[in-house]
Amino acid sequence: MTELDGAVVLVLGASGGLGSRLATQLADAGALVVRAGRDPATLFGPNAFLADLRTQTGPQSLIAAAIQTHGRLDGVVIAAGVVAFGPANEVTDETVTELFETNALGPIRMLRDSFPYLVESAAAGRLPFVVTLSGVVAEAPAAGLAAYSASKAALSAFVSAAAREYRRSGIRLLDARPGHTDTDLSTHPVAGTAPAFGQAHSADEVVARIVRAIRDGEKDLPSTAF
Repeated sequence: MTELDGAVVLVLGASGGLGSRLATQLADAGALVVRAGRDPATLFGPNAFLADLRTQTGPQSLIAAAIQTHGRLDGVVIAAGVVAFGPANEVTDETVTELFETNALGPIRMLRDSFPYLVESAAAGRLPFVVTLSGVVAEAPAAGLAAYSASKAALSAFVSAAAREYRRSGIRLLDARPGHTDTDLSTHPVAGTAPAFGQAHSADEVVARIVRAIRDGEKDLPSTAF
């Protein structure tokens, strides 16, 4: 079981619907949360830092902020993401680039750059972890969401393979794949217009399930877990 009380956890996407809730629930559980996001209008709380995961130095700057603030890093939660809608034959290069830089390349860089600090956490007897949210589209790519599905599937594939490597160093990777969740992500897409979705998961319930999985040492959260 992972003890969150006193754990230093960096939450990316803390200015978004799920990320802000994750930061709050982790803090309520006693974690020392470092919040990161790129929207100053919605990034609140102590130890909050603006950064853009689309840049090569974004992840490094956030890790440095966490280390400077608390002296160590015990967990990372990557809740940053963007979405785009529309037919596959109409997707633009700009949209594909935005989706992959934010949803795949940025998280991959964070996993890579945080590794040595999480190794130190493991060596100190803590149980470090990284949580990613690839979503149900990583399991079941959806029509009208081809590029978005591909970017999330890329992240899920990377985590699935990397988890076996990181485990040898005492680091647990946990990928969460909830279905459509009640946040405002779909109201500001990179491109296109959101279709009519069915009933959505409660954002608070999704976040509570993820936090419980962190505590309980779970290694995977498929769509059926929500």
